[in-house]
Amino acid sequence: MTTIVPTSEEDPFLAVVRFTSQLAWADAGPEAAEPEITRLCREAEESIVAGKWLELATLMVTSAELVSSKISEKDLECTYTIICSLVKNVNSPEDVLEMVKAISSKVVQQPSDKASLRLKILFNLYNLLAHPYARFQVYMKALALAVDGKVTEFIIPSFKKIDSFLKEWNVEIKDQRDLFLAIANVVRENKSLVKESLTFLTKYLATFSNEDAQVLDEAKEAAVRAVIEFVKASTIFQCDLLDLPAVAQLEKDAKYAPVYQLLKIFLTQRLNAYTEFQNANSGFLETYGLVDEDCVTKMRLLSLVDLASDESGKIPYTSIKDTLQVNAEEVELWIVRAISAKLIDCKMDQMNQVVIVSRCSEREFGSKQWQSLRSKLATWKDNITNIISTIESNKVTEEGSQVSSSSAAAIQGLSVR
Repeated sequence: MTTIVPTSEEDPFLAVVRFTSQLAWADAGPEAAEPEITRLCREAEESIVAGKWLELATLMVTSAELVSSKISEKDLECTYTIICSLVKNVNSPEDVLEMVKAISSKVVQQPSDKASLRLKILFNLYNLLAHPYARFQVYMKALALAVDGKVTEFIIPSFKKIDSFLKEWNVEIKDQRDLFLAIANVVRENKSLVKESLTFLTKYLATFSNEDAQVLDEAKEAAVRAVIEFVKASTIFQCDLLDLPAVAQLEKDAKYAPVYQLLKIFLTQRLNAYTEFQNANSGFLETYGLVDEDCVTKMRLLSLVDLASDESGKIPYTSIKDTLQVNAEEVELWIVRAISAKLIDCKMDQMNQVVIVSRCSEREFGSKQWQSLRSKLATWKDNITNIISTIESNKVTEEGSQVSSSSAAAIQGLSVR
């Protein structure tokens, strides 16, 4: 037998149930509506008395969604503020997760209806939670809602804090993969965020090590997408995709081998290799939405970077002309373009027809580049050690000279006496 404790209608949970149920049954007429409203309110009372917060949350959020399109944004926000506050009544981590799932799943069910407000509701729910993994689940729902509701501009600023979020959430590799891929999908359509899209795709692909083929196969489409995004991006000239196992698997794939070959050309070879590839793979570029003219432009700049790293700091104009396959009068134009893109720092010696390079970017940063950096650091360390030794030696010599002078002065003083 159920014991009913009289609950004031001022109780916020019961008030929400009554408000939403009255709206939901408003068109049914009093005879049909009253019994249903009474039933729902009784169920809510029983859940409150018994402390069955998950059942109450499910009842409330279901009723709220039935009338969400009929009420103002202010009323919907107030309704969900009360519903979300239920998470404070739950102690068990498992129950918290279940309640979060029940609430957030309903919130994202109608993304086209008041999308920005729904995103705000999820953020409010997020801030009420102390459970790290529950927070992660809400954030993932927010990412999906942002895409489906076309309100990505409200969640993009949070991407700058993803590293700190990950430390807080402490989620497993699979969850990290889902997160990185979801973020890459959020920024995918925004042309001003091409770099961010490639960054999060790379983070996603980097979570795959040398695992079995079935696991790596999961990343194949994303690997192809990352390669194409890099090749297509006119302002990105470096990436760390080539040695990732998730990308390297494309080399032996019957369908995607040309994709890997193209990446290898853009990161390790020069324009002539690209020209040969294009001639041997007619129709490939069109398949992936690439434009030959744009690819040639990018390869010319990358080839110039390659020259700058190979020619011991000096590049003859003739080498640039031949490597970039341009006319002599275009050489300086391409040098200027490379400087503007911050790919190289150099001076043009027009008299001697050479470029003197002081710095050039790396197209990829793999083991070769790390070894080079290690050697440079070792050299700098030795130079600094030598400088410190020289300074200390001079200091000792100087102190010795001062002591000798003092001694001589003392002896002289004694002699005078």
